[in-house]
Amino acid sequence: MKLKDWLAFAALGLAWGSSFLWIKIAVAEVGPFTLVALRLLFGVLGLLVVAGFKRPAWPVRGPVWRSLVILGLINTAIPFVLISWGELYIDSAVAAVLNSTVPLFTMIVAHLFLSDDRLTAMRLFGLLIGFVGVVVLLLRDLEGGFSGSALGQGAVLLAAMFYAGSSVFARRNARGVSPTVHSLVPLIAADAALWLVTPFAETPLTLPALPLTWLAIAWLGLIGSCLAYLLYFYLLHSVGPTRTTLVTYVFPLVGVILGVVFLNELLDWNLLVGGGLVVGSIAVVNSR
Repeated sequence: MKLKDWLAFAALGLAWGSSFLWIKIAVAEVGPFTLVALRLLFGVLGLLVVAGFKRPAWPVRGPVWRSLVILGLINTAIPFVLISWGELYIDSAVAAVLNSTVPLFTMIVAHLFLSDDRLTAMRLFGLLIGFVGVVVLLLRDLEGGFSGSALGQGAVLLAAMFYAGSSVFARRNARGVSPTVHSLVPLIAADAALWLVTPFAETPLTLPALPLTWLAIAWLGLIGSCLAYLLYFYLLHSVGPTRTTLVTYVFPLVGVILGVVFLNELLDWNLLVGGGLVVGSIAVVNSR
């Protein structure tokens, strides 16, 4: 990758890696649907400002618009709610590690739908290592029987699957779209869908009262959504879906450090061994 790609990669890793901490802070006061709806509202406002300055070219074909709306649902609305709901029951550090399985799921989906991103024996070996790492993490909450914590982990893993499928979908169906448009249109579609669902999913609708919660939502919207999606879609078309989702290398490091330092989360053998296996599996997948 070029220097510009590496800088975007590092910034995206920090932006999304820190998001798990802010999600954990925000869901202490508001529900996951409300959190995501407000987060996306901040993200849309930020991207509208960016679009006003950059004046990007807008798609002219209907199928492209349809693909961007679909991306808003499968790459933003659904996984954001799943992760936020999952963090009601699990530590932010665990969520960060579980979300780093995205490249493993992407590897499988890309093999099925992209001719230039094939599955190899080494990648299969890496996939097996990653699976063992996920099992080690799950053991943390399954030792006492099936619990809400296990459901929380499952929700984050399901979000990772949505991310993997949507990255390949974006590569196939939204080529040539500027990063600004590729970020703004899906966020508008996702936020519109969330505001339609949230009043029914969380009744009565409660807005944050604590300044820290508003800070968390603003960070998640402007940094974790607006800036992060601009970087994400730039990398997606510059270096491809598998390399782009390698940004999840950074998630466990950032997420675990922030969770342990600021939230006093548990740093046990499950997190260390399971997280190490997941990150190691991604290294194997991309080794030569």
